[in-house]
Amino acid sequence: MHDMKRILIFCLLLSAIHVSAQQVLTVEQAIDLALKNNYDIRLAKNDAAIAANDYAYANWAFAPRINGTASKVWNTTRTKQEFVNGSKRDTSGIHSNNFTGNVTLSWTLFDGLKMFATRQKLEAIRDLGDAAMKDALITTVANVIASYYAVVQGKQQLHNLSEQLSIADERVKLSDAKFQTGLGPKTDWLQSKVDYNALKASYLRQQTVIDQGKVILNQYMAIEGGNTQYEVQDSIPLNTDLAYGKMREEMLQRNTSLLVAKQNLQVSQLALKESRGDYFPVINFNSGYNFTKLNSNAATNSFSPVFNQNGVFNYGFSATIPIFNGLTVRRQVKNAELNVSYQQLSLENTRTKVDMALSNAFKDYEYYKTAVDLEEENLGLARENAMVALERFKQGVSTTIEVKEAQQSLEDAYNRLINARYNIKLAETQLLRLNGDLIK
Repeated sequence: MHDMKRILIFCLLLSAIHVSAQQVLTVEQAIDLALKNNYDIRLAKNDAAIAANDYAYANWAFAPRINGTASKVWNTTRTKQEFVNGSKRDTSGIHSNNFTGNVTLSWTLFDGLKMFATRQKLEAIRDLGDAAMKDALITTVANVIASYYAVVQGKQQLHNLSEQLSIADERVKLSDAKFQTGLGPKTDWLQSKVDYNALKASYLRQQTVIDQGKVILNQYMAIEGGNTQYEVQDSIPLNTDLAYGKMREEMLQRNTSLLVAKQNLQVSQLALKESRGDYFPVINFNSGYNFTKLNSNAATNSFSPVFNQNGVFNYGFSATIPIFNGLTVRRQVKNAELNVSYQQLSLENTRTKVDMALSNAFKDYEYYKTAVDLEEENLGLARENAMVALERFKQGVSTTIEVKEAQQSLEDAYNRLINARYNIKLAETQLLRLNGDLIK
């Protein structure tokens, strides 16, 4: 029996050690995991790598094209002939082989400067891939920060509910004591019990909300969704020194959405230049070498050789002049011009959107900074009011309704403060995302 008690105590100690030693995931660790594992980032990196690989071979567009072909054919000839003079000829059993090979070179000397535009376009596409990758990085980091502190917010709300439960439990005990001694009605005890159970249900629901928030965070970190056995920090650090003027100036230079839009415009302009190159003739330098070799064990007639070998080298120039192709080039150039206009409008639209987003985020930032100061004061007042109301109820000079109202005020003040802190963090993150400063 004593051994069983020792084992039970040992198991309880191990459980307590496990809970206390539960790993705390910091926001920096969450961001690091996301930068390594997030699927959106990995896809963006892959696209950027493809664009960079294309550009690495861009200069080979100026090189000549060299191709070679070779073939060897074996022949067996069986010929029987009868002539008008009665003579016969049988050349069956003649075997021969024929080898042919050629090497050709084609070098484009002029194509309306299209090859130069193509190389510049590949460079612009490479830069576009880099900008898109950075945009994916910043967007993912912003999502990780928002998701991480949503879990912290949920944890703080759980703490708030825990505090409310302790007050509600005290209220239940006091109401029961008054009912048992005849100093209070049973309805006070029943109502306090109902309120306590409602808070307990909210507490259990909040635990589920926290786990759901961790699943969302896990998605951004690209780890198993069910792995929620970790803790987060208790507080939300705030940066209250951001200035609008400086952030707007930095945004116009570093915002990744603007950089992507600018690169899209540059790519479209180079594509237009590329299309216009089709109006001009294409001049090529061409060269080739042809080789043939024939071997035969016998001649089929007196004029056929049993061995023949030829080698021919040639070179020259060719010009392809576009005369009429169903106005295809004109159509392609017009489409390219329309795409340039579209990308210009898209750039202006992006600029106005990020400018509006920065303005709204900064207004939220300023409002919630003020709200935090106000709600911190309110929380102190509400906590003192709840303690006074509970003490008055204990002394029999107030009703359970007064205690419930004070308790509700305390809960609301705590929630408003928690939400204000979280919303400051969201606004701060949005501002840093918009000005491209979320990742150094």
